Amino acid sequence: NGTSVEEFFLLGFPGTWQSRVSLVVVFALMYSLTVIGNASIIALVWRSSNLHTPMYFFLCNLSFLEIWYTTGVVPKAIGVMLGTSQTISFSVCILQLFFLLSLGSTECFLLAVMAYDRYLAICYSLRYSSLMNSVLSVRLALSSWLGGFLSISLLAFLTSRLTFCGPDVINHFLCDIDSCLALSCSDTWPVELATFLVSIIVVVASCVVTLVSYMYIISSILRIQTLHGRKKAFSTCSAHLSVVTVWYGSTMFLYVKPSAQNSLDLNKIVNTFNTVVTPLLNPFIYTLRNKEVKLAL
Repeated sequence: NGTSVEEFFLLGFPGTWQSRVSLVVVFALMYSLTVIGNASIIALVWRSSNLHTPMYFFLCNLSFLEIWYTTGVVPKAIGVMLGTSQTISFSVCILQLFFLLSLGSTECFLLAVMAYDRYLAICYSLRYSSLMNSVLSVRLALSSWLGGFLSISLLAFLTSRLTFCGPDVINHFLCDIDSCLALSCSDTWPVELATFLVSIIVVVASCVVTLVSYMYIISSILRIQTLHGRKKAFSTCSAHLSVVTVWYGSTMFLYVKPSAQNSLDLNKIVNTFNTVVTPLLNPFIYTLRNKEVKLAL
């Protein structure tokens, strides 16, 4: 088809040159801190033998994921805002969409696994080392990665089969489902349905596992007789609970909805928070509120 679109033009954040340069500086600074912070957590856990536990093994997986998650967005976004790399080919667009959604799905599964780990640590503290052994923790982490990438494969395939006749301008700094559906001139219903079903399976299901785990955790903490014991128990999961709240709040807004073709400008803001701000916050949340990490540091 001679009229099909082979590349897209990313609009980014419209505004004056000065405002876009300011955004570039902010994005570059946040990206650098994100990579340094998450890489430091991985190095710290690897060097400190007292942190060789399932909890910190999962945290290393999360930090490794965050590095690649933000790397898939920020360098291209900086090029878009500077005007040096505003075009993206259709195949690269689908590839970016696939990796971002796959890594996001993997994070949902990892957070659910970490919630289950905290549930075992608090509710079955005496049997924790036998219940959550190294073999099970590796299997759970591997399942999270495989589940995250496999769950998005069909969605990425269906999106790649869409037809684009023009316009070719994406009102975003990255390729996402909403933007592709808004520009497609073919029937987008199968992709919208697949997006909604995958969102239910990945986001809602993992969120339910996390909520149920915390219901049992809170119930167990409230049964502890001493105030010191309750504070100590809650401190082991407070950092994870903070990350879960931030992540699921933005993710559900973006993906768990019947129709994807609305609020593209608002989605751009929420996507910035999800792909740039959240990966930066995670290492600080886990280090500033965790005595074991501070002692190891």
